[in-house]
Amino acid sequence: MLLERIYDDDLAQASYVIGCQATGEAIVIDPRRDVGEYFDLAARHGMRISHVAETHIHADYLSGTRELAAAADATAHVSAEGGEDWQYGFDAERLHHGDVISLGNVRIEARHTPGHTPEHLVFLITDGAAADEPGYMISGDFVFAGDTGRPDLLDEAAGGEDTRFEAAHQLFESLKREFLTLPDHVMVHPGHGAGSACGKALGALPATTVGYERHHAWWAPHLANDDEQSFVDELLSGQPDAHSYFSRMKRQNTRGPEILGPRQPLPELDAATVRSALEEDRALFVDSRHHTRVAEGTVAGSLNIPGDGKTASFGAWAYDPERNQRPLILLAEDADDAEVQRAHLMRVGIDQVAGYITGREGLQEVRPPQISPAELQDVEPAMLLDVRTANEHAAGHIPGSHQLSGGRVLWHQDQLPAEGPIVTYCQSGRRNSVAASALRSQGHDVRELVGSYAGWSEWKNSGA
Repeated sequence: MLLERIYDDDLAQASYVIGCQATGEAIVIDPRRDVGEYFDLAARHGMRISHVAETHIHADYLSGTRELAAAADATAHVSAEGGEDWQYGFDAERLHHGDVISLGNVRIEARHTPGHTPEHLVFLITDGAAADEPGYMISGDFVFAGDTGRPDLLDEAAGGEDTRFEAAHQLFESLKREFLTLPDHVMVHPGHGAGSACGKALGALPATTVGYERHHAWWAPHLANDDEQSFVDELLSGQPDAHSYFSRMKRQNTRGPEILGPRQPLPELDAATVRSALEEDRALFVDSRHHTRVAEGTVAGSLNIPGDGKTASFGAWAYDPERNQRPLILLAEDADDAEVQRAHLMRVGIDQVAGYITGREGLQEVRPPQISPAELQDVEPAMLLDVRTANEHAAGHIPGSHQLSGGRVLWHQDQLPAEGPIVTYCQSGRRNSVAASALRSQGHDVRELVGSYAGWSEWKNSGA
């Protein structure tokens, strides 16, 4: 049996390729939307992708299930559990609790584990060539290394109202009924790692075991004592801010993401073409450089979406394709860099990319407005905005600041002053540059605090 993980560091998301080496059949579970890597892996092992499945309706990335199934001419499988309100809107084989997908000697059994979402499935994998019982679990967002999936995303991202309480109780029952009844040796392969907003204490380990989590996870004592209420209380406290783009992912993944098919290479654009598109408001420029370089000068009206491996994460903060129809023009080192950036943007459903340019010569440049910590004490902005998470803000912040995390600012502009300067900061400046550029694109007067919170803290402690 083959079992390999393909991990996206950008979104801290894992998908899995499982295959029978005797028959050459393979299944991909929870694929992302740029599907080339799955075909590459299958080809290296002499396998054919015959099935594609997903554990649940994802909120943090756009599912590649339809894209990969179409490209591979494979059978797609999705959950039939969760009730009428949680049914997928596209054609696929529906899986119920206990249903089995067979790939030669490999047996893949779906188990219903509600809590993170009502329809959530995990997959128990049996390598029939070596054993007659499951040895592996693809756990999706049910169990992570050291954590469980958060039960509040339906409230945060799908328009739910106080669904988190019932979901938390369901998660307790799923752990008790499905997870803890398995032998300790079963390997657990989660859908996310550290850095994901799908839980509050995710570990960086790529895998864990039922036995290890039974004894060492934060939730283990609550289950050992059968103390459901204490589990619910701890589970619901301290969850990280949910990014606002999650609601778009939920909607699109439920009805079925658009199938893109083969893509043409991005065209390289010349300065005259880009300048004309920007002046006529027919496109948006993406400055993909480090925020410290952007601060020295950037293209007027541009979005700062760093191209250092977090293009999907920050792109989803700065650009909402449901509200903004202007295509993006990427600043890229070369064609390969542009294609990497486009692939990352596709993972969060940003498909509107018109092309790329390798320099800024001939384009109108501006220097983003900044303010130093010393200058801040002598001015009174319309708002001092902390774009870090609520947990970071609670741990320490500049007095008088208003907290609204960077992944939410574009969707909660009603919380911002209509006029007057807004001074923004994060911890070191990176997130601040992204959020500030997004707000400027919406017409806000934004000035970035030099050094952000770390710089302000150093200035304050210096006694200046």
